[in-house]
Amino acid sequence: MDTHVSTDSPASSREKWQRRAAWAAIWYLRLAAALNLLGAFSAPFRRQVTRHNTGELFTPYLLTAGFTSAALAWFLAIMMRRRKRAAWIFNIVLSGAYLLLVLLVMAVAPEVREHTFNWISAAISAFFVVSLLVGRREFHAKGDRSNPMLALLTLVVGGAVGMLIGTGLVTATNSASGSTLWDRMNYALMRVYTLAPAGSEHVGVRIPHWVDIAINVLSVILFLLVLYALFRSPKGKEYLCDEDEKRLRELLDRHGERDSLGYFALRRDKSVVFSGTGKAAVVYRVVGGVSLASGDPIGDIEAWPGAIDQWMAQAQVHAWTPAVMGASEEGGTVYARHGLNALELGDEAIVEVDEFTLDGRAMRGVRQAHKRVGRAGYTVRIRRHAEIPEAEMDALLQLADHWRDGQTERGFSMALGRLGDPADGQCVMLECHDGEGELRALLSFVPWGVEGLSLDLMRRDRDSDNGLMEFMVIELIRQADTVGVKRISLNFAMFRAVFERGGRLGAGPVLRLWREVLIFFSRWWQIESLYRANAKYRPIWEPRYLLFQRSSDLPRIGIASARAEGFITAPSLPALFKRRHVPAAPTTPAVPTTPTPPTPPTAAATDSAARGDAPAEGPARTGAAPPSE
Repeated sequence: MDTHVSTDSPASSREKWQRRAAWAAIWYLRLAAALNLLGAFSAPFRRQVTRHNTGELFTPYLLTAGFTSAALAWFLAIMMRRRKRAAWIFNIVLSGAYLLLVLLVMAVAPEVREHTFNWISAAISAFFVVSLLVGRREFHAKGDRSNPMLALLTLVVGGAVGMLIGTGLVTATNSASGSTLWDRMNYALMRVYTLAPAGSEHVGVRIPHWVDIAINVLSVILFLLVLYALFRSPKGKEYLCDEDEKRLRELLDRHGERDSLGYFALRRDKSVVFSGTGKAAVVYRVVGGVSLASGDPIGDIEAWPGAIDQWMAQAQVHAWTPAVMGASEEGGTVYARHGLNALELGDEAIVEVDEFTLDGRAMRGVRQAHKRVGRAGYTVRIRRHAEIPEAEMDALLQLADHWRDGQTERGFSMALGRLGDPADGQCVMLECHDGEGELRALLSFVPWGVEGLSLDLMRRDRDSDNGLMEFMVIELIRQADTVGVKRISLNFAMFRAVFERGGRLGAGPVLRLWREVLIFFSRWWQIESLYRANAKYRPIWEPRYLLFQRSSDLPRIGIASARAEGFITAPSLPALFKRRHVPAAPTTPAVPTTPTPPTPPTAAATDSAARGDAPAEGPARTGAAPPSE
């Protein structure tokens, strides 16, 4: 006998209605924002709303024509969409008080009850309040504990500034007579702190319409700042502690060969969440309300789903937008099973030492650059960081800081963010000296499992010869046995497929246009030059992906990624007044080491006109980009 069991349990039905009620409240706010914005632009509609919001008439909750009320409703809709608990409390208190006021007035004033419009407004406001109450469990995202005090401070200070500016504008443009300073201050105060529509009457004040608009803009800015301060997500600055780093290193010792970016999880400005079993972890940083994970999860691939679940649950609790930068195809597939969408960012260049060769016409440019630099007397020394004496390491750090282009240390997903730390003794340093024994360039690689290296940092003297980086990479490949390396991960080439396919015969118009756009922006961001510099080595291209939940989050994720990588710096008051110090260049060779003899050139044709250089540093690896040649 077959028994049918209904899947619609009372609990699931209740959750379904809670979700519907939450969405009803969100769409109410969106509709209110649209109508308020319409009233701000349409004078006839604004007059109708104003007439129905004065005297014996009441409009539904938050429905007043104007820019300020439109911005308020729109911002509240966004915060409610992110399931902010503070936004729910704000709305339930404000709408509940408003509904109670309307019902009390209707109860004691017969003339108010006579208007059918008031009953409709009360019913609509009651619908919103009921929707909030039914869907209350859907709004669970926590805020920062300091938000209420910061919002109050913003309201007081911002309102005072807005009132002073508004009073000055009213005083300068008022055409009515008999008003006192208090009248003008009161007008500005009411316009800044209330949702009164533009053009409202006030005794002794007659000003141009543009002044009302200007004060309205100040009011909108104030409301947005207060709401941002009230509803902002926690910053999430729980950086790696010693215990977290120890656990991550243990996972890397066992599973580090899986991902070339695994070692970059040890950046100490990242946070980490472990799976329930402790066998896997997701490292991330919260930037602008985006929980930005980097690379694949660390650890046993069987435990990855548990770590991803923990990370996404944490993002949901704090209303952070989850995103992943630089995931491999394998990692992206696992992330996609948890509801994230994938967008290919570009490709990572990987060189297999056993398969690399300088022979052939395709390698002619690299081969000639290597020979030319070698003939100039340059030599390369390869050592693990643990083998470098402390005094020499300090000198290398000084030069690396001096050669850095700009004040910002760039990198997040594919950069370690430090150099010379004793805990990173297995990292590999390449030091390139000229014929006189002076240090001219540095390359630093982090471990990729036991037999791999991943490029972390590249710095060189701008006065050194061209082709220096190619020379160093080739020397690393040639001397790979000295450090037990079989594969090397070089730079990340953003949008590589576009450059490669867009230039081929038969490429479609959209692909060709996209390629031309990237070439145009490469004038500033070196996107194309980075691809071409990597392509010189004929590497294996491994795609890397950006993972996200909704397409609407992409602009926000893009800004957060640019901030994390160091391309955008968030302004702060202390930084505006702090003097920046540029370390002076050392006047003597910083590392007095005896140069090793150069590698004898092979019997191949040379071209004195050939020139080449290292991959320009793009948005992946740290350090400043080498100078344009």
